[in-house]
Amino acid sequence: MQPQPPKATNVPTPARHHAGKTLATLAFALALHHTTAALAQQATPQPQQDTPYQAAHKGGTLRLVASTSGGTLDPQINYSGKYINLFAVVYDGLTTFKKVQGPEGNSVVPDLAENLPTPQDGGLTYIFTLRQGIRFSNGQPVTTADVSASLRRIFKVGSPTAGSFYSAIVGADLCLKTPATCTLKGGVEENPAQRTITIHLVRPDTEFLQKLAFTHAVIVPANTPEHDVGNTPIPSTGPYRLTKYDPNTTLSLDRNPFFKEWSAIAQPQGYPDTIEYSFGIPDEAAVTAVENGQYDFMADVIPMDRLGELGNRYTAQTHVRPHAAMYFLPMNVNIPPFNNLKARQAVNYAVSRKAMVIFYGGPGIARPLCGMVPSSLPAATNFCFYTKGASPTAPALQWQAPDLAKARQLVQESGTAGQKVTLITANTSVDMAMGGWVRDMLQNIGYQASIRPISNTLSMTYVQNTANKVQISLTTWSADYPSPSNFLDDLLGCENFHPNSDSSINIPGFCNKQVQNLMDKAKTDTTLTPTQTEDLWRQADRLVMAQSPIAPLIERDTVVLTSARLGNFFYTTVNQLFFSQVWVR
Repeated sequence: MQPQPPKATNVPTPARHHAGKTLATLAFALALHHTTAALAQQATPQPQQDTPYQAAHKGGTLRLVASTSGGTLDPQINYSGKYINLFAVVYDGLTTFKKVQGPEGNSVVPDLAENLPTPQDGGLTYIFTLRQGIRFSNGQPVTTADVSASLRRIFKVGSPTAGSFYSAIVGADLCLKTPATCTLKGGVEENPAQRTITIHLVRPDTEFLQKLAFTHAVIVPANTPEHDVGNTPIPSTGPYRLTKYDPNTTLSLDRNPFFKEWSAIAQPQGYPDTIEYSFGIPDEAAVTAVENGQYDFMADVIPMDRLGELGNRYTAQTHVRPHAAMYFLPMNVNIPPFNNLKARQAVNYAVSRKAMVIFYGGPGIARPLCGMVPSSLPAATNFCFYTKGASPTAPALQWQAPDLAKARQLVQESGTAGQKVTLITANTSVDMAMGGWVRDMLQNIGYQASIRPISNTLSMTYVQNTANKVQISLTTWSADYPSPSNFLDDLLGCENFHPNSDSSINIPGFCNKQVQNLMDKAKTDTTLTPTQTEDLWRQADRLVMAQSPIAPLIERDTVVLTSARLGNFFYTTVNQLFFSQVWVR
């Protein structure tokens, strides 16, 4: 089981002192604008053409570094980008995303299945044929029984996406109510003789093949324990297997001796012989270590004060790539003060999205975000309610500036002025800088605000659990696959609110029937054109922002720092740096 989050220490600081520090940091950040903009321009070449496997580059050890580990090794439970991207070279599902660079990486291709099935019965039936000859890393052959058991296990172990991604499967409703007795009877049928797995849905799901390509639907042996395996590796099908794990220090992967490439675009054979993750190296020290070649890649966000030197001295080692991701402030709509609409709207008006852009690294790698859908996705947000001179009834086209006077007025009208508010944030450099600014802003508009930093490993699960009574938090989110549903439905869908659970990704506890109906129609109506579907998502986006359960802050690109010896930088739109395809020999 994952360790429970410790009770973090509250760290109140006089607003006057902290505001001065924040302003000084902001002034320094402004000086970095020209270097980060140059960095983004210089370090983003046109996507290179993928080349056939080159055996001469096979071998060596890829060395990764992070300040903390990423939690459980259970691929059907872990929801951290740090490990999901790593699991992509370890596990496989029936489908996957194409392992190529550029926009084609958004395409779904067959993985353990031979072909992508054409939906039958009006989109309610999918028949997959399992490939022959594939074995797990323990030598055990992959069978249809493993597929059926893995789909049931999603519900038995309480996967964070069980409700949002897989609830359309027949029998899923009973599995969500009583996971221990989950059978998916009538929903999943196997025919071992024909090697087929038939999945029946209760309603069409236009994104079902994408959801099966996500990590939580990977295929594991049928005898895998029906609980979180914690630090114990599960046998895998990909080119690598997990071999050793100490969450305090190290995670090691080596080659899967039973792997034979069946599809180069689904799961290509890997170059490094070994992949090693080292934990416990703070982000500042990690930057220096990667610059010096002690490690090949750092997982943490690069601190703002190091971006200037990267733009000036390490441009060849620094890569800026697009990725649908955002920073945002989820506000708990079920407890004071943010159970009051005007209080939530006040935060949206008061936050300086320009300051948040600067704290992340500047306009070369981040942009203000007024709604729930980043610009790289279909149905991207095209309005701004909460900026100076705008409102939900008279939106602007883009964010201009905060409106503190309007925010203070709304706090007074809400009757929540003077209440104590604690902001929860991860303890990384970037998050703490942003959090300090937000804490000062909350004080400025009328609250007694403090900040509580929590370990980066534990912060996301901590803010999800209603038992911790989190009022407001600063966190980040990125797309599991390229769809607005990943931001609107995942983060605010009624089915994703699970009180007293570490896997409640609807952090605000928001549920609105009108919004949910729009999202459900966008996901299930197979008669709609892409334009009509996008219109439904935009309607949902506007209704959500009128209710303000979240204050979107910025959309961000990914800045990847690698060692000078790392070759064949291979970045996919879904899994980012794809570890099996880089050269370290």
